[in-house]
Amino acid sequence: MRAQHTAHPLPAFPVYSCAFVASDQMVVGGGGGAAKTGIKNKLRLFNVSQDRQLEMVCEHELERGEDAPMSIAAHPESRSFVCGINSSEERLEKGENENCRVFSISESGNALIKGATRGTLSSRALEDYQRVTVISPDGKLLAVAGERDLSLLTFPSLSPVAQSVQVPKGEIYDATFSSTHLVLATSLNLLVYALPKPPSEDSGEKSPKKKKGKQKGKGKEKEVPSRTPSQTPELRLVDTIDIPSVPGAPAQSVVTFRAARFHPSDYNTLFTAVNTVAPRAKKSKTAKKQAYILRWKVDLSGEHNSARSMSIEGSRKAGEGGLTCFDVSPNGKFLAFGSSDYSLGLLDSLTLSPFLSILKAHEFPITTVRFSPTSTLLVSGGVDNSVRIVSVPEKFAGQPWTMTILIILALLVILVAFLLQK
Repeated sequence: MRAQHTAHPLPAFPVYSCAFVASDQMVVGGGGGAAKTGIKNKLRLFNVSQDRQLEMVCEHELERGEDAPMSIAAHPESRSFVCGINSSEERLEKGENENCRVFSISESGNALIKGATRGTLSSRALEDYQRVTVISPDGKLLAVAGERDLSLLTFPSLSPVAQSVQVPKGEIYDATFSSTHLVLATSLNLLVYALPKPPSEDSGEKSPKKKKGKQKGKGKEKEVPSRTPSQTPELRLVDTIDIPSVPGAPAQSVVTFRAARFHPSDYNTLFTAVNTVAPRAKKSKTAKKQAYILRWKVDLSGEHNSARSMSIEGSRKAGEGGLTCFDVSPNGKFLAFGSSDYSLGLLDSLTLSPFLSILKAHEFPITTVRFSPTSTLLVSGGVDNSVRIVSVPEKFAGQPWTMTILIILALLVILVAFLLQK
């Protein structure tokens, strides 16, 4: 269907990450990166209206030599967020990388305040960066990861909840929480971990009540007691899901996981994005690349039992070229993806049927996609110095896309029957 969308140029600001901190506000991370490009690395806070207008509220310029914010996750209850920002190369060489950082929005709403920081990546890993930043649905836990290193922390103190994990093979691309498990998507498999109880549960601390829209306050929460290294448990690996056979993919294709997300309200449903590379044909200069979205049925029986089964319920080819980013709407009805062919797509989460597509949403591969908390807006960003805001039509947001198709088919049948009677 035809989408209503608006592109917003952001001069000299390549975009790498974004997240909504309220229904009408989002934070965007970008810049020239660690290279000496002359483009400063910054975090910017924007007001976003339902008619797709964008207004910058404030910006936070990072220190000289620091990297661009490569990943961002917003806390679901307070106006605060976590992002992955590598320290300067000089500090990296000393093993002093404070890559995981908490920020909050000031009470006045016109400044970003830096909070707790923590280094989670391997010491002196100059090329690695925090590519994954995910906050649990209840806002108590935070999963951050680089290429091989996974850390599970509390929010907002960034204290370790479990011992860090280093995956033996493959690259980490994504992570997703259910209420009892953490699924880590690597290029080669899905690793399912049982979640330990965070210190806040042991101390009986209650989480703050959830608020809607713009929320006043500094976004600060009570600190929870941290565990000593000897008290920190290991993350228990309960299942490993290898690369599946992808229906429709060319034979002998190399398949890799690119993203994984639980359904926001149904943890028995998991969505994954996979990229495939077919064997190169004799007369072809490049190998054929395709992307697919898979819908899984997950059995997570018991609070800390293993994932006893994961089976594919459906699949859909998402396009030619690899998927670069993926998101699920908070209401669970839509799946969004950005592609290396510059396109932006939206699928019905129940049937995986295409909902809308923008063939050239950006001039370069899309780096980030994110739904608003109300599921009525979708934002994409790219290194072409722009963001694009897409309206999710409200009349379809409340019903599956398949229902619309059935209505259209029914009208066509009635029309054909009427013409035959004549």
